[in-house]
Amino acid sequence: MPIIEVEHLHKRYGEAVGIEDVSFAVDEGEIFGVLGPNGAGKTTTVECIEGLRTADGGTIRVLGLDPARDGAQLREVVGAQLQESQLPEKLEVGEALALYRSFYRAPAEVAELVDALGLGPVLSRRFGKLSGGEKQRLSIALALIGNPRIAVLDELTTGLDPAARRDTWALIEDVRARGVTIILVTHFMEEAERLCDRVAVIDAGRIVAVDTPDALAAGAQTGQRIRFRTRTAVDERALEALPAVTSVAHNGEQMDITGADDALAEVAAFLAREGIVVEQLRVDQASLEDAFVALTGSAS
Repeated sequence: MPIIEVEHLHKRYGEAVGIEDVSFAVDEGEIFGVLGPNGAGKTTTVECIEGLRTADGGTIRVLGLDPARDGAQLREVVGAQLQESQLPEKLEVGEALALYRSFYRAPAEVAELVDALGLGPVLSRRFGKLSGGEKQRLSIALALIGNPRIAVLDELTTGLDPAARRDTWALIEDVRARGVTIILVTHFMEEAERLCDRVAVIDAGRIVAVDTPDALAAGAQTGQRIRFRTRTAVDERALEALPAVTSVAHNGEQMDITGADDALAEVAAFLAREGIVVEQLRVDQASLEDAFVALTGSAS
C-alpha cells in the first residue's frame, strides 16, 4: 500500500497556477524524486504534502492523514528540510538539536544522529560559522530529530561543491536504510539517477511522467553518442554511410558520432577494418537528463 497518495491536486496563487493536476503515490521505504523546471510546481506540491500549504482542490493522504486537517499528527511522522531555511546566527548546533528535539513526543536520540551525520566536531559551533556542507548535515538532522517515518528534502544539495554533494548522497542512502521514506525535490539529474527509485516529472503544474530513472531514460530514445580521438585521418563519408550512424562531426582530433543503439558495434568494426587506433573512447547512452528535456523542453 502507498504511504503517500496525491490525487488531482490543484493550487493557485491569485491568477497564477501553482499546480493544476498532480497525482502520484509513494511506496513505503522508497526514495521518490520530484523533478521539474523552475516554477513547475515542485515545492508547492511537497509543501501541500507537508501541510505547510492548503491545496485548492484534490486529495492528499499521508499515512492515512489529511495534511489540511491532521497537521499536528502529521508533524509527528513527517520531517522536512525546506528549500530555504535559516537559524539564528549565534545558535549552536547542539542547542538547535536540543530545541527541535523538544518539539516531539517520541524524538530520536541526539547522540545517534550526531554520530550518523558527523556533527560531533561542530556541536558547539554557532550556525553562522558553519560551512555549507555542515549546514546541510544539520538540516538533515533537524528533519530526522522527530524520528519520522517520512522525510521531505527540498533541493538538499543546492550550493554544495561536488565532494560535499556526494557525501550528502551517501547520507541520504543511510537515512533510507534506517527505514525512512524520502521525497527528494531536486534539479540535479545525476542526483536523481543515483538516489531515486522512481521520479515524478512536473511541468507547468502537471505530472508528465512517473517511472524509474532508467525507464524514463530508455524512453528518451536518443540512441548512442560515441566520442574518441584519433591521430589518423578518418573517412567521414564512409562513417556516415553506416546504417546505424545518424551524424558525424569532428573538432581537431576528436570525433563525435551519434546513432542508433547498435552504432558502437558498426563504428568499432569500421575502425578495425581501416586499422585506425582510437584514444579516449567514450560512449554515452540516453540519460535521465535527455528524458527530462524531451518531456519538458527545458534543460535541468
